Amino acid sequence: MAATRYRRFLKLCEEWPVEETKRGRDLGAFLRQRVAQAFREGESSQIADPANCDQMYESLVRIHTNFYKNKYPRLKDTSFTGVTVEECKLILATAASLLEKNECCYAQIHSACVFTRCSCSFALLWFLSLTAASGN
Repeated sequence: MAATRYRRFLKLCEEWPVEETKRGRDLGAFLRQRVAQAFREGESSQIADPANCDQMYESLVRIHTNFYKNKYPRLKDTSFTGVTVEECKLILATAASLLEKNECCYAQIHSACVFTRCSCSFALLWFLSLTAASGN
């Protein structure tokens, strides 16, 4: 049974995209690392808690397939910050990729934000999750 679980996780890893702008913070890369740790011996690995393993797999599949985005579609795409999805992605990108692109709108957005630094970051993450869920 571990062999089947291993193959299912491998297939999920192959399908999960890797975002180059999030080096060191990418969910796809983290997933690959965790699968490699959990299945060190490949198909012959022993799973301590098969029910938990199956539950994690099903949860990851729901995330990957946008299950809840499709189940609960948004009626409107709203934002209170006024920044675009591209600008949010740029803000959330790693510093190295920002330097490579030689673009940075973080200062513009941060100066327009009247919240504290922590609140502003939370607001931008919230906005990104709303716009990413809408597919725009």
